[in-house]
Amino acid sequence: MAGAGGGGCPAGGNDFQWCFSQVKGAIDEDVAEADIISTVEFNYSGDLLATGDKGGRVVIFQREQENKSRPHSRGEYNVYSTFQSHEPEFDYLKSLEIEEKINKIRWLPQQNAAHFLLSTNDKTIKLWKISERDKRAEGYNLKDEDGRLRDPFRVTALRVPILKPMDLMVEASPRRIFANAHTYHINSISVNSDHETYLSADDLRINLWHLEITDRSFNIVDIKPANMEELTEVITAAEFHPHQCNVLVYSSSKGTVRLCDMRSSALCDRHSKFFEEPEDPSSRSFFSEIISSISDVKFSHSGRYMMTRDYLSVKVWDLNMESRPVETHQVHEYLRSKLCSLYENDCIFDKFECCWNGSDSAIMTGSYNNFFRMFDRNARRDVTLEASRENSKPRASLKPRKVCTGGKRKKDEISVDSLDFNKKILHTAWHPLENIIAVAATNNLYIFQDKIN
Repeated sequence: MAGAGGGGCPAGGNDFQWCFSQVKGAIDEDVAEADIISTVEFNYSGDLLATGDKGGRVVIFQREQENKSRPHSRGEYNVYSTFQSHEPEFDYLKSLEIEEKINKIRWLPQQNAAHFLLSTNDKTIKLWKISERDKRAEGYNLKDEDGRLRDPFRVTALRVPILKPMDLMVEASPRRIFANAHTYHINSISVNSDHETYLSADDLRINLWHLEITDRSFNIVDIKPANMEELTEVITAAEFHPHQCNVLVYSSSKGTVRLCDMRSSALCDRHSKFFEEPEDPSSRSFFSEIISSISDVKFSHSGRYMMTRDYLSVKVWDLNMESRPVETHQVHEYLRSKLCSLYENDCIFDKFECCWNGSDSAIMTGSYNNFFRMFDRNARRDVTLEASRENSKPRASLKPRKVCTGGKRKKDEISVDSLDFNKKILHTAWHPLENIIAVAATNNLYIFQDKIN
């Protein structure tokens, strides 16, 4: 596989040799709703990994420095900072509760010693600054050491405050709050390549923000019909192009993707490109429209391709060809016969995300039973792996899993009827430069790395 970064980055080798690295989270059987992870995101260097949960918390993990005595050991990720990003709110005008759940986290490129990230719940986006303090000022003139104000008349000598070392403290402070711009639930945020603006998308509109301006945003896409009874589709995901600051895409519940160019018009209701795969009439069913809805769209790092995830498959599109995808990878085709029961238990509406590796040569997405899928685009191979505590010994190899759809089940296979649909992997992330992946399984965060021979 082609490399990423200076030294090359084979995606787990051609055989997808992955091993267990870490797992973060409680082992309790009864998982609190607030602890369920709702988003996972590496920063641009991959040294920080952020998770958001349904309780409105953001937990940031930092990669430790590599151990020189063990040159082949990879630095582990340990908790760096935890903070409450969002609180539950109530909209009194509409009598609606606003959940604290973190829908998305996006890092900003690092400009100085501090780190910045955007986090959003259904309605409000916040810009957070994460900074370190290892010194404190002492020797104030008007304050005692415990912080109490001194009587100015008792100050007889002028002191120059000095900085003294202290234990490292990581502070998370909200720098901007972007509120009151979305009528519907926010499903996406994406930082522009100009590093000055970002977009936020809800079911019917996409807004463009400047990172320094909180009291106004520009509406760049609005698909709300004059009569809501005529509503036929909603926006499901949106993202800026990684290199062209004027290009963005958004996907819809009808299985289509529109590419917009902000140079052609300030309001991008008229798309520049329209990506849609013609439907096979012979395979049409009651569930066709539901399973064709796109739950995630991601540009490749090169900007040449984009990837879309629907319920049963992940597709790779060439931006120069709108008529059909250049690759279609079946994620869990064995569930096609189970769509009726998946509809009844609402699993058919689950929104799976997808991600690229650093060199765009492999893609990853989640499935049920804590399974996740990897596809090698060059070798045309794929593998099913499982995030499980049963195989959580350090550097233990992950064994490929196979699902039996019918007939006689082999020893290592699992029957499609015994899959646990409550265990689902919706959120995954791939380190931008190395073969390290983060997989969110309910309240646990699993970290795997490729096996070093």
